[in-house]
Amino acid sequence: MDFLVNSLPTILNATTLSAAPLLLVALGELFSERAGLVNIGLEGIMAVGAFVAFAVGKMTGNLWLGVCAAVIAGIAINMIYAFCTVTLCVDQVVVGMAINILAPALALFGYNMFVGANSANATGVVMERLSIPGLSQIPYIGGPLFNQQLLGYLAFLLVPVVTYFFKRFRSGLSFRSVGENPQAAETLGINVIRIKLVACVLCGALAGMGGAFLSVCMTPIYIDGIVMGRGFIALATVIFGRWSAVGIMAASLLFGFFDGLNVALQAQFNAAPVMFFKMIPYIFTIFALIFFGSRHAGPKANGQPYYRESR
Repeated sequence: MDFLVNSLPTILNATTLSAAPLLLVALGELFSERAGLVNIGLEGIMAVGAFVAFAVGKMTGNLWLGVCAAVIAGIAINMIYAFCTVTLCVDQVVVGMAINILAPALALFGYNMFVGANSANATGVVMERLSIPGLSQIPYIGGPLFNQQLLGYLAFLLVPVVTYFFKRFRSGLSFRSVGENPQAAETLGINVIRIKLVACVLCGALAGMGGAFLSVCMTPIYIDGIVMGRGFIALATVIFGRWSAVGIMAASLLFGFFDGLNVALQAQFNAAPVMFFKMIPYIFTIFALIFFGSRHAGPKANGQPYYRESR
């Protein structure tokens, strides 16, 4: 009990820090799956976003330019997925796995070209934290919740925006219609292809932004494997969160908590193998999918190719 009390600030701080990139990427995947597209290439998009944000931020000295560049890079990579799955109707899982192979390799190649023999380029800077006066002084939760980077605040502020979009906006309802029955949506005058392409743009943008978070907020460096399976965990949060923005936020915080617990346990039991504790978030992901993932199938047309001529 003393361990949990003493480690609570560390765990909560690591929870919000780990949850923010998962939340950004998972919200992007939510747009994709609501339009009937299961994108398992999030890992690759995040890798490209992390490198581009790091490199552009280092070159320009402006981390927000790096984040914007990561968003553009994420969209560009995901347009490959869009062309293959929406236009050519290729199997979505196959294309996603291809992106997970291609994109990290491109990011590593770009990193080697960027750093080269100049070791000064290997380290960038971390985005400064923005403290909210008064709220950040609340014991235990004030620092983790109200002393974050602006990109972290943005991730959580997107939750009510996305929730309102899907429930109140006509275009949000169109997304949901396309994910449930694209043929019926087309007969109602909804441009299914356009909705799917917009979903790919939004998914690529948010996944690229989530990757940028890793290299400009969590750490000032880019390394091969920096994503560490977070793209797949983001997929799990969409399922665990029942395809809703609020549920995804709760799931992201829960996964982030176990990542924070991993950090605290490493500090407490420093003689134990580090990788033993690093397994904790991934083990929880597996159990979450086993016990909760099969009860809800999500949008009915999820993962199915759409042929316009089959109306």
